[in-house]
Amino acid sequence: MAVPNYTYLKLKMLGPSGIITIESTYEHAYNCDIECIEYAEALTEAETLIANLDQLSGEAPNSKRRAGVFEPAEAVKLVPVDPACPDDRALKINTTLDIK
Repeated sequence: MAVPNYTYLKLKMLGPSGIITIESTYEHAYNCDIECIEYAEALTEAETLIANLDQLSGEAPNSKRRAGVFEPAEAVKLVPVDPACPDDRALKINTTLDIK
């Protein structure tokens, strides 16, 4: 059983050797209030972000875009990564790129 007194910023409770009194300062109480407000704001922003992400994930995906599939919009040219092994791997580059 504890008895808080918010006016004097004291908390009194019965201990094994008598009454235990815990004191604080107004500055500490103010800093605790500011910390609680910042935490509540961050929590609200996080919940809003989660709600927005849930809403975005529920939207119908674009039929032209699929994960893992890349189709170039223009003509491409295959350039081997290692000219000594042309069959190994190649890069796809745009054929309409400017020389510069």
